[in-house]
Amino acid sequence: MGTGSADNTCALTALELTEAYRNGSLSPVEATEDVLAAIDRVDVDLNSFCIVDHDGARTAARRAEQRYRDGAAVGPLDGVPTSIKDVFLTAGHPTHRGSRVMAEADDGSAPTVDAPVTAATLEAGCVVVGKTTTPEFAWKGVTDSLLVGITRNPYDPSRTPGGSSGGSAAAVAAGLGPLSTGTDAGGSVRIPASFTGTVALKPTYGVVPMFPSSPFGTLAHAGPMTRTVTDTAAFMDALIRPDSRDWSVVPPSATSPEPGGYLAAALDGARDVERPLRGLRVAYSPNLGFGTNDADVEREVAAAVRTLEDLGAAVDEIELGLSDPVDAFHVLWFAGAAAVVKPLGEGAIDRIDPSLRDALSRYHHFTAQDYLDAVAERMSLGVRLGEVHHTYDVLVTPTMPIPAFAVGSDVPPGWHSPDWTSWTPYTYIFNMTQQPALSVPCGMTDAGLPVGVQLVGKRFDDRVLIRAGAALQPRVADRVPRPRIHACAGTDR
Repeated sequence: MGTGSADNTCALTALELTEAYRNGSLSPVEATEDVLAAIDRVDVDLNSFCIVDHDGARTAARRAEQRYRDGAAVGPLDGVPTSIKDVFLTAGHPTHRGSRVMAEADDGSAPTVDAPVTAATLEAGCVVVGKTTTPEFAWKGVTDSLLVGITRNPYDPSRTPGGSSGGSAAAVAAGLGPLSTGTDAGGSVRIPASFTGTVALKPTYGVVPMFPSSPFGTLAHAGPMTRTVTDTAAFMDALIRPDSRDWSVVPPSATSPEPGGYLAAALDGARDVERPLRGLRVAYSPNLGFGTNDADVEREVAAAVRTLEDLGAAVDEIELGLSDPVDAFHVLWFAGAAAVVKPLGEGAIDRIDPSLRDALSRYHHFTAQDYLDAVAERMSLGVRLGEVHHTYDVLVTPTMPIPAFAVGSDVPPGWHSPDWTSWTPYTYIFNMTQQPALSVPCGMTDAGLPVGVQLVGKRFDDRVLIRAGAALQPRVADRVPRPRIHACAGTDR
């Protein structure tokens, strides 16, 4: 895949890049050219991008370079090569949301406005190199579509990177830009983070504004996808800008009273002290009461929990005894999925992802009472998990109970269910409760596939997760080597 050296810019984090820009050892133009060349060279094997904007990225990089020359960098991420998931409006480029139906209906007039996440990314000075792949309408936990085909995992291209933000995760893991954006209405940033050895935060609902509103309603969150918790924190500080187009957005002060508060929390957690998490109360639930884990996953997550203890956290393994809320989730989820397809017109149902069509045929007989019952169950879950946080600051679970499986299917080969929710028990529950959840890579299976640990906080305690994750990640980083397909393959991570 290439012969880059250890100092190849594609191996640097976002904050390492901007430090190099400030000290003059590297420029935004050089970094952007390296990333664009890497995309051209590497993405043929991954298919993580659906649009690569060479000209636009070069123009943005030159502007960023001039700002550094003038001593006028706009923030800690100015000039960093970044990608945008193809569900966010991006002025001047189409947003097809992975849908062949939408692409066929495209009249060639690209959007003239940016989604809040896109606007915030640009205002932070990031250099947008392109848009990343998603399954149709971001509806499932793997990334393939009739429009752009199959996206593959950098650790093993025969495996899925997960989804629905699988293109973003694969790009970040492979060194094709250290930052990307994703959405998560049932696990869509955390599933691929776990499968690709990357970091992803699903913030508390409403912290990062969204427009247009998601068809999946108040299940849907937008969040950053990176390689380090510290970069995640810096990106969050940029993304929490207010936007009046989202009526449900909360003030930035809800989770970060001071500007730069997320990055400050990460730097606090990453301090080189013996026990930086002293006083943090952690509840460890290996299965939430209803999940079943691959043995390698359970081993690696348990090791990460022991590391949290070594860092000073007080850890209790608890029995939550929850029942799987998947039936209620399906009511909320597929009501949204049906709402996506209906406006596409007569016959559209026959031209969408066949697995989405099949799922809608199984889940469409919902009544108003079913919906109200699902909302009631959602409220009860929120109460129950809120009680956990009366005692504990952080709840720890595996992000995923299994490692990445073969591409070409929505579920692992021979799986007992056709539903993607059947193999993601620890993600969608926290969309129902709207809590913040952070996935951190913590180890590898015996087969060489990444494992993620999930840190969950009470609503609006996002920075507590950042602090804990930033302390944890450096202590487990050597357990997660660089993927086989990478922009600077052959070097150490």
